[in-house]
Amino acid sequence: MDDDIKKNIANLKPSATLAINEKIKQLLKDGKKVFNFGFGQSPFPIPEKIVSVLRDNAHKKDYLPMQGLPELREAISKYLLKRTGVDYKKENIIITPGSKEAMLLMHVVFNGEIILPAPSWVSYEPQAEIAKNKVHWIETTLDNNWFPTAKQLEDKINSIGKKNIILILNSPNNPSGSVCNNLNQIANVAKHNNIKILSDEIYTDLTFDKNYESISKFCPENTFISGGLSKWCGAGGWRLGFFAVPNGQKDFLNALKTLASESYSTVNSPLQFAAVEAYKGDYSDYLNKTRSILKLVGNYVFNNLKSNKILINPPKGAFYLMPEFLNSKFSSSAEMCDDIINKTGVALLPGSDFGFKSKKMLARLSYTDFDGDIFLKNINSGKKLDDDLVKKYAPNVVEGTNKLVEWSKTL
Repeated sequence: MDDDIKKNIANLKPSATLAINEKIKQLLKDGKKVFNFGFGQSPFPIPEKIVSVLRDNAHKKDYLPMQGLPELREAISKYLLKRTGVDYKKENIIITPGSKEAMLLMHVVFNGEIILPAPSWVSYEPQAEIAKNKVHWIETTLDNNWFPTAKQLEDKINSIGKKNIILILNSPNNPSGSVCNNLNQIANVAKHNNIKILSDEIYTDLTFDKNYESISKFCPENTFISGGLSKWCGAGGWRLGFFAVPNGQKDFLNALKTLASESYSTVNSPLQFAAVEAYKGDYSDYLNKTRSILKLVGNYVFNNLKSNKILINPPKGAFYLMPEFLNSKFSSSAEMCDDIINKTGVALLPGSDFGFKSKKMLARLSYTDFDGDIFLKNINSGKKLDDDLVKKYAPNVVEGTNKLVEWSKTL
């Protein structure tokens, strides 16, 4: 190890989700048949009106305010009020190059301890390590929908002691596709112990029952919210996110703003104008259709995978499932996933990438290996969706699921 690289940075590995995407691209380049269940990217096109606004503002070359375009922050403030019932004023919102950057800023600013439920998105822990904030894991269970119980959280806080703490919560969840059903109880523990919560709400608008509930509703004074255009709008590569800070956290907000000013300066100007349209416009038809497709495809995979060899919960949002394979053939979930891709071409991410012990045979499955544009153009809002549509417009998902089923029979 070079002694001119900080140890906490040198020990990091590339993001697991980006690494699997690069591996899949290389396999495809080599002529291999791959079923891309590994990378979590929206399969749908960005709504044309939003693209049109970006096109119309492509000539905008001046730096915008460091905190972000006021009109955009106002639009996000109203968006959050409508979805959470909490008034995050535009002065408390900062625009960032993706919600991932927003969370990294939070970690760097924060001085304390981080509580993560296992499973958690792959970048929460490395970002904490970059900022030298200690991570404490809470191992969850399928029976509790892969979220911590209030007692687990209370016990973990007590074991850490009287320190600054942030709990990171992501619902709908990456990697499980589950929705947290005990937000009120978790919020009560957080309030009682005066800990902060980061509610990662990047999948808010992809909640299948549409009745999204934010933990900020129960703990508005301590809940930070991150979000962006990557998932609901299909704009992952645009890198447009936001971070909302609760009232009473002015020092934290000022520190975030200073850090932003000394790192990326300001977010891409044309994108911010396009994002105003994304947050102010009515995209309910687009969202209803994309949610319906994801729910249909997710339930197809769930119904065909579940067996006495594979434990799995039904999808409730986002575009993920987290199957547990009942076997003792492999020493780690990473070894299992290597075996799966080598024998079937199905790319999955191992549960160990999301905070689980390596011996738990869990994997993340992203059921987005289909052309979302074609699927969208061939459904009718008033027509009942069925599995025949999945077979017609998501053939890779169908074939990859069948290959997984056949592979599981060898366990």
